[in-house]
Amino acid sequence: MKKIISIALSGFIFSAFMSSCQEKTESKNTETEKIETSNPEATISIAPSKLIIDKVLTAEELKSLTPDMVIADLKRGNELFLKDSLSVRDHSEMIIDASNGQYPKAVILSCLDSRVPVEDVFNKGIGDLFVARVAGNVVNEDILASMEYGCKVVGSKVIVVLGHGSCGAVKSAVDDVKLGNITGLLSKIKAAIPKSSDYNGEKSSKNYDYLDYVSKNNITVAIETIMMKSPILKEMADKGEIKIVGAFYNIKTGEVTFL
Repeated sequence: MKKIISIALSGFIFSAFMSSCQEKTESKNTETEKIETSNPEATISIAPSKLIIDKVLTAEELKSLTPDMVIADLKRGNELFLKDSLSVRDHSEMIIDASNGQYPKAVILSCLDSRVPVEDVFNKGIGDLFVARVAGNVVNEDILASMEYGCKVVGSKVIVVLGHGSCGAVKSAVDDVKLGNITGLLSKIKAAIPKSSDYNGEKSSKNYDYLDYVSKNNITVAIETIMMKSPILKEMADKGEIKIVGAFYNIKTGEVTFL
């Protein structure tokens, strides 16, 4: 009798196990089907507004652009980002296309902040942008060299210094934080604090409006530093070959405002 119960129980457990495996397999197959059907045709039928196929920029196309055209394109890209209408890209094809050379239209100096996905913010992909990232979007010798390479050597038309709201580096500068190598970095941001003396309100790190005001002035400081410490970029800007502009990313909405 015990043997019969034991066999029956074993059979039940085996059946339940097989049923569970089958459910997992079916679920996995369903997921596979979703992945396999995630193609441009499927996207057209589901969300045609999102089907904007991008190609890697060529040298000829880059030469034909003006700085104003590039800025307008970045603004339009941010509009698409806000509408959740980012371009559909064939990354495998773009990787192959870009392997023979790169011709980005702009150089973006951004903060290190993980909440600012630079390429997505401007609806750009492989080969579209040079992106330099450092806490507080500060300018140093290496950043300047990278910008000179991007504009003078490759031919990028615009430099954007992209600051953002709720910046931890700016907050630390206002609080006069001193910690290892961070101290030296914050000293570059502190130049924006005297520029913010005309702010009407509480001038402390507890006031996020004040921090955003300092962040915007920090963008101005970065642009002034670029113009002062890079004769190459200043000359290009003076000739109208490039534009050096500031922009501010709203951490709550995703909107970029060009300053």
